[in-house]
Amino acid sequence: MAEIVVPKFDTESRKNFRVPALKSFLGRFLHHSGARFGLLALAAFLIMAAVPSAIVGPLQTAMTASGDFLSRPSNQNLLGTDEVGRDVLNLIVHGARISLTIAVVSTLISLCVGTAVGMTSGYYGRRVDVWLMRLTDFFFVVPSFVLALVITPVVLEVMGRGGNILGFRPSLFVIILVIGLTSWAFVARIVRSQTMSLRERQFVERARVVGTSDLNIMVRHLLPNLVPQIAANGALVVANAIYTETALSFLGLGDPLQPSWGTLLSLAQRAGAASTGAWWYLGAPGLCVLAVSLSFVLIGNALDDTFNPRRRVIP
Repeated sequence: MAEIVVPKFDTESRKNFRVPALKSFLGRFLHHSGARFGLLALAAFLIMAAVPSAIVGPLQTAMTASGDFLSRPSNQNLLGTDEVGRDVLNLIVHGARISLTIAVVSTLISLCVGTAVGMTSGYYGRRVDVWLMRLTDFFFVVPSFVLALVITPVVLEVMGRGGNILGFRPSLFVIILVIGLTSWAFVARIVRSQTMSLRERQFVERARVVGTSDLNIMVRHLLPNLVPQIAANGALVVANAIYTETALSFLGLGDPLQPSWGTLLSLAQRAGAASTGAWWYLGAPGLCVLAVSLSFVLIGNALDDTFNPRRRVIP
């Protein structure tokens, strides 16, 4: 069989090849109405998280609150007030930074762990694959929220809630770490299946022949081909991380000094917002959680449709 000669591109040729490919990708991606809606909604929340003080001023506390007890939305307080008179809009905007930070950082941890486990398992196979997949099955079968619910209080009891860890208060740091280390199984499964297919390709065989180490093969040859799948599924992992953080904070494991949307829901429930008809106190953070999660899901689905030729709609 004749050997297939792959043409070599110089730096300028590669640049000229990548620019049209990038334009083609962006065109297909933005063609999805869901992607456009998701990006617009996500951009709005990212602006809220980036400059909350510029939008609604500093975070209000019980000492600086100027409103009445659970007052309805008005011109002065567009989303009403909470049980101590704080502006709910102020709390929502400042809570965006905490919720999105927890979701994004925990997702990065999850993607790193899942990618490492999946690539190692798929590349080496045999006993390595068996042992790593049994570990993955445990985290895959047991819901990540259940694991996080069990682990978080124990770790907080050991570490305590005082001090500061890498810029986060201990309760938030523990939530980030627990979510990231318990939600990687889904990513590992997908990366493993793709790695098992890629390791049989000709470019991997050539890399082995010239003496390239296994680590270099995985990092320089396999990982770039896995990025599209990791990115598409990473958006879905973010949505799950937001739900998990909201649920943990709602159950009282969040930090009231750095309130996230889940913490606001917990405070609203304790204040009896449902029984007193304070729908704005419960509804505002709940809608934010749903909107951000839906945005990431729409972006993830659009990325999957764009990267996966089998899912593209032929006109």
